[in-house]
Amino acid sequence: MIKPTKLNKGDIIATISPSWGCAGSNRVKWQYQLGVNRLESLGLKVVAAPNSLKGTSFLASSPEARAEDLMWSFENKAVKAIIANIGGNDSINLLPFLSPRTILDNPKILCGYSDIMTLHLYCYRLGLETFYGDNLLTTIAEQQKWHPYSKHWFEKVFFNDSVIGDIYPSDDWSYSPNHHTNPTYSKEYQLNPGYCRVQGIGIVQGRLFGGHGGMSEYEENCGIKLNKSDFEEKIFFYEDIPEVCTPKYIGDFFDWMGRQGYLQVLSGIIIGKMRIKDSFALYANEIKRIVTGKYGLDKLPILYNLNFGHTSPICILPYGAKAEIDADNLKFRILESAVI
Repeated sequence: MIKPTKLNKGDIIATISPSWGCAGSNRVKWQYQLGVNRLESLGLKVVAAPNSLKGTSFLASSPEARAEDLMWSFENKAVKAIIANIGGNDSINLLPFLSPRTILDNPKILCGYSDIMTLHLYCYRLGLETFYGDNLLTTIAEQQKWHPYSKHWFEKVFFNDSVIGDIYPSDDWSYSPNHHTNPTYSKEYQLNPGYCRVQGIGIVQGRLFGGHGGMSEYEENCGIKLNKSDFEEKIFFYEDIPEVCTPKYIGDFFDWMGRQGYLQVLSGIIIGKMRIKDSFALYANEIKRIVTGKYGLDKLPILYNLNFGHTSPICILPYGAKAEIDADNLKFRILESAVI
């Protein structure tokens, strides 16, 4: 994988809206500016890609404009990193308008989660390491504060070219939803119990690959064709939104992986915290019913309750980076740097 160069104070970071254009809405601009201010507090300079703040209606009707922003951000030599304003559900429509050559000739940090997975997998196909992590609105610009855990990993991963190391659990976390039109809204946080083991034993290593459950629909809906080699000897990371991720949904997803032969070649699995109040026990039982009961993979290590994805706070996962699960001691670490 091609690693991008690390950030330094004074560098320019571009913001894009590849999935949903709400950052340009009059009711949300305050939160966009809050995120910009917080990035600038790290010594970065922030520039909005040309179309990214033109509003939801314009961007929804123009995937070409959203793709132009991504290409502009890669082509612009002054831009050192790119961050998505927010996820959504429409980034697959950018793919026909993207230029592989432009991306490969200008490798740089690309960060975001949720629907930004499509762009990550597109870049992964090209051999560029990108980052399943912060969106501007839903992580950096949370009303109360940029959570210290999220901020720590942003600085550690992007400003530092040393080994990332142990990804420890946050002290607290929130299952509160996001609100982008209320500046006085505050999420409620509670103590984080830490990681838990769904199944499996021992220590395993593999390169990071993953995203959310929409991956199972890719071959049908867009041009990213997955194959077994994408999953071979990988540590697969999985998370999803609570609105769709019922125990049956997660069971169906892992069953899809098994039918494709993907489960059988994985080194291990990490699952992000879900924005739910309820116990994860029903989900864990469904995962074990599929992974162990149906496919006989009882030794495959699976850890749950990691801080990434649709929750707060979050760490950052670099696609293709070598990582390790210690299922016996409930530890997860990334064994190399993310940037050079």
